[in-house]
Amino acid sequence: MCGSSLARWLLLCLELLVMVVVRIQGEVITLSNLTAVAGLPIMLGCNVTLATEDKVMQVRWLDQHNQLLLSYETGRPVRLTKQHDGVTLLSSHYNVSLITIKRADLSHEGCYRCVFDIYPSGGKEGQTCLTIETKAINEGNKTAVSGTLATLSCWYGIPDRVQQVLWRKTANQGDTIKVASFSKRGNPSIDEPFQGRTVLSHTLGTTELSIQPVRTEDEGCYTCEFHTYPEGTRSAKTCLFVYEPNQPYGTGRYSAGRYGASCHNLFRVLPNPAITFVTSNGIIEANCTTTARPAAHMIWNVEGENGTLGPSTLSAQDQGDGTTFVTSTLYLQEKLLPDLPVKCIVHHQGLESPMSVYLNLNVGPALATVISVSCVVVLLICSLCVCLCKCFLC
Repeated sequence: MCGSSLARWLLLCLELLVMVVVRIQGEVITLSNLTAVAGLPIMLGCNVTLATEDKVMQVRWLDQHNQLLLSYETGRPVRLTKQHDGVTLLSSHYNVSLITIKRADLSHEGCYRCVFDIYPSGGKEGQTCLTIETKAINEGNKTAVSGTLATLSCWYGIPDRVQQVLWRKTANQGDTIKVASFSKRGNPSIDEPFQGRTVLSHTLGTTELSIQPVRTEDEGCYTCEFHTYPEGTRSAKTCLFVYEPNQPYGTGRYSAGRYGASCHNLFRVLPNPAITFVTSNGIIEANCTTTARPAAHMIWNVEGENGTLGPSTLSAQDQGDGTTFVTSTLYLQEKLLPDLPVKCIVHHQGLESPMSVYLNLNVGPALATVISVSCVVVLLICSLCVCLCKCFLC
């Protein structure tokens, strides 16, 4: 009884599986609707399911006007038979086709079709309807070191519709002021206190605001506004973080000894890491240290065979001036340590990429060699002087 029931259940599952497979064979899978941003690339893709005996011979892409954008014959290599300007074949793997349109604009709105010419079952196609939206885009938040150049940029996908570009700054305290503007019928206008060190590009579709030298008081969030017709105002916000280069405590231009701790708290300080080490009884104690604001995070990287004695330890000390002195300590076995780099990697939000400082275990022997050579040279010079004295002067 149980055996016959199980057999009927397995037969039912098999019938359902066959129905599903038959249904999806030859179906083209694609997104029915897609939204793209004007000025950015568009990627369109299709995927067709095939029966065992089926083979894709050709793929065609048609635009919203039923015009051929791109076509190619499959095989190795793929042979392009038609390619519209600005359209690129991204992938043509077996039953998958991906294309890109280099730069979207409002004229690209509409429905696009991908057609797979399949032998022997015939053509199968899918459709994606594209909507184009307009908005301002930027590169995200930026960091800069005080005294250097800081450049903020934004762009709008339909430059012909931009009448004016306006930049505003919102300080950390919440106050918003105008920085600069540029319009079709005028020159860039720079407001105080940015005059003399701020430049605004003479462009509308892409706008760049450059500040040099950038100061700590320039820190804040900047909004670029594109005044367009008929869409209206489109804006994007990017935040600028300004850091002071790390200098020895009490000697720097912005140290607490000169300005006081309350003033120094306004500044962000980049890390400047260093490694020191001592060796005792075959054990190396390595210390990676740095001062920064906000505090830096450090990790060790020991390549090859691991000669460490446990994980590293981290300690942090508030310096009373807004900065934090961080120490990462790692213990290593000198005899097991391979002749491979040991480095301390420093992460900090003000760095575009982590900093690496290497542990140089050969400093001691190298220094001893230099001292020995120096002593030999001094002895040779003294001997030469004695000889000259005896032969000619004495």
